[in-house]
Amino acid sequence: MKLRNAIKLNEKDNVLVLPEGGNRGDTTQSGAELQNDIPSGHKIASAQITAGAPVIKYGQTIGTAKTAIQPGEWVHEHNTATRLGTEKEVFPPEIGKACARNPKYTEYSGTEEGFMGFRRTSGRAGVRNDIWIIPAVGCVNGELRSALREYKKPAWIDYIKILEHPYGCSQLGSDAENTADILAGLADNPNAAGVLIVGLGCENLQISDITRRIKNRDKVRHVLLQEEGTAAITEILDALAENAPRKREHFPISDLCVGVKCGGSDGFSGLTANPLTGRFSDLLTSVEGTILATEIPEMFGAEDVIAEKIDDADTYREFICLDRWFRDFFTRHGQPIYENPSPGNRAGGITTLEEKSLGAVEKMGHAGVKQILKYGEQIKNGGGVQITFSPGNDLVSCTALAGSGAQIILFTTGRGTPFGCVVPTIKISTNTRLFEKHPNWIDFDAGTLLNGASWEEETQRLYRSVLDTANGKRAVHELKHCFDIAIFKDGVTL
Repeated sequence: MKLRNAIKLNEKDNVLVLPEGGNRGDTTQSGAELQNDIPSGHKIASAQITAGAPVIKYGQTIGTAKTAIQPGEWVHEHNTATRLGTEKEVFPPEIGKACARNPKYTEYSGTEEGFMGFRRTSGRAGVRNDIWIIPAVGCVNGELRSALREYKKPAWIDYIKILEHPYGCSQLGSDAENTADILAGLADNPNAAGVLIVGLGCENLQISDITRRIKNRDKVRHVLLQEEGTAAITEILDALAENAPRKREHFPISDLCVGVKCGGSDGFSGLTANPLTGRFSDLLTSVEGTILATEIPEMFGAEDVIAEKIDDADTYREFICLDRWFRDFFTRHGQPIYENPSPGNRAGGITTLEEKSLGAVEKMGHAGVKQILKYGEQIKNGGGVQITFSPGNDLVSCTALAGSGAQIILFTTGRGTPFGCVVPTIKISTNTRLFEKHPNWIDFDAGTLLNGASWEEETQRLYRSVLDTANGKRAVHELKHCFDIAIFKDGVTL
């Protein structure tokens, strides 16, 4: 028998998390004896939980006990059920009654340093000096790859990226509108010094449908291949590069917008990477920077936590509508709203969607939610936390973050992914084993927090990593030229 480390995250909790797992008969510091072999990152009961009683983690209910659970017994999907789908109302009937919590900012004297970026005519700062080629229709993707094969980019341009996607043709109604909205939003991202929109000519989504949605059209050019041919592409790229700035200049940190996202979560996500990202979020919003969040279905079960951060009636109402839209989206397609967590999440120790959501929203920190954004809508002035429309899918949600103006994304993961978005995507591992196993996927190890590192030191280290990235340091996916996007689809394809 061994003494096993067990973590109680909130004094109200009736479960403990075992970072290293344990074997039946082992004991915890609190004296609980393990009744089962427990995988690392999974939970045991800290006290008896009667059948039908709430299972509590983070001080919040993450599910209901299907049967009586004894102290030291493994708590997972075999004996715990979600409550989602059973409640009649998620929100109270009164609109705007939420009370914003006082932000708990992390002190760090380096916040006045600022960063070196590229000034755009919009006034925003780009942390990369890219040219983005945006297809209006998926059937031109191969031709664009071929056209760029021999093209040599100028030295002052960081990357020329083709934002490949399969849509733009045979889409109708709101589905076509979504594609136009997100492509226009991406064109407005400040990391793009120049944008070339390429159409074929006969597609449903015409170039004009995209360009009329773009706010900063001065950096945008376009070409129709059926009319002008492929040869026009290189000439336009040369002109876009010539108009791009060639030197970085100083910007205050308040000009940063950082998107927060988790993918492939595990039992450590709510212990290390997500709360660490939340501390960074507090730090950035404390100097009037912007944290951009999304993954709306991964807020199911944690709506009250977010509602506490909203003190404006209109913003509160918009959040309710956004949450309910996604709930209706699931049920409209005959799917339960609690289908998450994924098989990988469950293997990592996450039992219900409520548990996943409560861990996920920690990335937002404690600052107030200031804005609710439509798909592809740009962030508003005022900093704080802003929430944009998107499901939880890794590629789709990161694209939504970039499409609303995030210059950098913090992506926490307990399972690992090689994915990188069109903007720098800093992958943060929840545990050191993952960081050591996939150094070509992961940029930052938050597992150090399980090995004695202090929260203050690791918050400053993450803050420095973000500043280094803003100043030009490449994330690992950038070194491999992995730049992917995906577009939310909700409609008929002809």
